[in-house]
Amino acid sequence: MTIITKRRSFLTGSIAASAAALLPLTVKAEAADKIQWSKTYDVVVVGSGGAGLSAGVAAAQNGASTVILEKMDIVGGNTRITGGAFNAVDPVEQEKKGIKDSVELHAEQTLKAGDYRGNPELVREFTKRAPEALQWLKDCGVVFLPGVYQVYGGLHPRAHSSTKPFGLGYIEALENKCKELNVPILLNMKVVRLVREGNLSGRVIGVEVQTKRGRTQYIRALKGVVLASGGFSANPQARALHDPRLFDLPTTNHKGATGDLIAPAQDIGAEVVGMDYIQLLPGGATTGRFIGMVSPVESVIFVNKNGDRFVAEDKRRDVIADAILGSPTKVVFGIRDADGYTAMNKGATKAFNGAFEIGDAFKADTLDELAAKLQIPAENLKKAVETYNKAVDEKKDPLGRDPKMLIHKIEKGPFYAGRLTMAVHHTMGGVAINSHAQVMDRRGQPIPGLYAAGEVSGGVHGTNRVGGNAVAEIFTIGKMAGENAAKN
Repeated sequence: MTIITKRRSFLTGSIAASAAALLPLTVKAEAADKIQWSKTYDVVVVGSGGAGLSAGVAAAQNGASTVILEKMDIVGGNTRITGGAFNAVDPVEQEKKGIKDSVELHAEQTLKAGDYRGNPELVREFTKRAPEALQWLKDCGVVFLPGVYQVYGGLHPRAHSSTKPFGLGYIEALENKCKELNVPILLNMKVVRLVREGNLSGRVIGVEVQTKRGRTQYIRALKGVVLASGGFSANPQARALHDPRLFDLPTTNHKGATGDLIAPAQDIGAEVVGMDYIQLLPGGATTGRFIGMVSPVESVIFVNKNGDRFVAEDKRRDVIADAILGSPTKVVFGIRDADGYTAMNKGATKAFNGAFEIGDAFKADTLDELAAKLQIPAENLKKAVETYNKAVDEKKDPLGRDPKMLIHKIEKGPFYAGRLTMAVHHTMGGVAINSHAQVMDRRGQPIPGLYAAGEVSGGVHGTNRVGGNAVAEIFTIGKMAGENAAKN
């Protein structure tokens, strides 16, 4: 992915200073055989986002005493603020719309979109088990809206959304399930070290934790530790260590997404993959945070500061990122009509409505009025909309948008716009895992007792993540990790 940003004078000093952010460190620590354990469980899960909650619930459902440790003071991680689209093949809902799909197609699109840098075995296991995870979430109490759609960067209409905004539908249901299964979620518990029998050998037998008051505790895991602690999109130094161009970009992530557990995993021998594969997403121009404008793809177009369309909105996310960063001022606008606004899911609508307060969302009765508010040429905007509407009629877009995404004209007022720029959204790299969610060491062997799921791990998405795959991944592989740790 080619990303055009300014290389600033911070690079020499800041990158050198950031070397400690994600590299393995030599830590003076209590020897494993001398540790006084504070508590003991079968399975210890680190992180309470979608992957962690899934692992915790699944482990408990398989008979394991389980605890979830969360460094923040609130449950949910990035999943709490996600757009919530879950990619999974669903013959019942897809056939209603005449959509042909298969787990094989899902896997092939995922591998191809990531330039075949994802682990094929892992990708195929993920896409095969995503429909099962979708049903499992329903069984856990998540209520989904009927139908499927194509999320921004999703490449195919197979996305599902819960009835609640953002990721709250997932988090609330799984948190309730944890209570039902007596799985404690301990907040303000920062894991700083993974305890292995030998420094680079033997089983992982527990974790070292720092409490909010600075106390050290050791929590033992009889069967396994599951890392679900997230990626490093909110850590500028860590990002710059792997891609110096991304230091000064905003992020869509919550402030705790700092990649804390990648280095401790490396300290005990874990391999990492794809650390420089970092994905950008259009976010609000003021803060970089998600404002909901970009999905569903079928009802949005993008225009630049000149009022011109410049990219097919259904392309890969890295293609769109390059196009936006290559546009004048690197700020663009998503355009919807009244029906397109209604088509956004609840979370997107809530985020977009909140963006009016910071000047990143706009509404007008006519395109002329909208152009005036956006300070772009009205004639160009109207021409862009007219040309796009003609493409919908003819099922042929001069920019190459797929005909299945040429189904919604922009013609019904009021009209809406979101002011967008690129923000760091997802780090595709992390600790290497196999198709059983086991963490792999530098010799390609599983580390006994250590599992991982979600953005702390790598190997699923390759160079570019398909929209809707991350939410599917965290629950699918999180569930798998919890099950396998419990059966260990």
